Amino acid sequence: MTLPRALAWRRTDTTGGEYAGYDDRDGLTAHGYAFTGSPVAYACRYELSTDSRWAGSRLDVTVEGPGFLRTLKLERASGRWRITASERGNLNAVLPTAPLAGTEEPDRLAEAIDVDLYASPLTNTLPIRRLNLLGKPAGTSTTIVAAWVLLPSLAVVPSEQTYTVLGDGQIRYASGTFTADLTVDENGYVVTYPGLAER
Repeated sequence: MTLPRALAWRRTDTTGGEYAGYDDRDGLTAHGYAFTGSPVAYACRYELSTDSRWAGSRLDVTVEGPGFLRTLKLERASGRWRITASERGNLNAVLPTAPLAGTEEPDRLAEAIDVDLYASPLTNTLPIRRLNLLGKPAGTSTTIVAAWVLLPSLAVVPSEQTYTVLGDGQIRYASGTFTADLTVDENGYVVTYPGLAER
């Protein structure tokens, strides 16, 4: 599929970057590539789609590195996520602490509407657009649950995240003790993610 628009970010915390081709005329359809050198060198490619209201509907990810290749498919239908995963080789040989891909408890994702791919600025746009945060006054704050896909393991965990409108194209992202004031463009795509990436 040929997509009409594209964005690219460079990582500011480590060697790496992300490219995403996309079409956002009716929800989002995106194909992307990301790579980094730590904690182990890996590259991933993904296909992401939402419904017309920007709720996550599908994410396919393949990640590969030295001696391993993992795949993950997330599909949301009737309010439930279906998750399938596979592995060739052995990620744990180079990253012993890596969890298994997917999840053993998909019901923990029951409240998740958005998907969040680890270190991907693109996926922050989903809740920003779904909640129309750019049209809300400063101080507006909403807490969501996202299906967070870790890299390079492709483990999927529920992640409670809060987005707060600061005004002037800035939105504060918070999860647990972590916060970052994102600068976004007029369409809700991240321009600067402090400590992570910029374009």
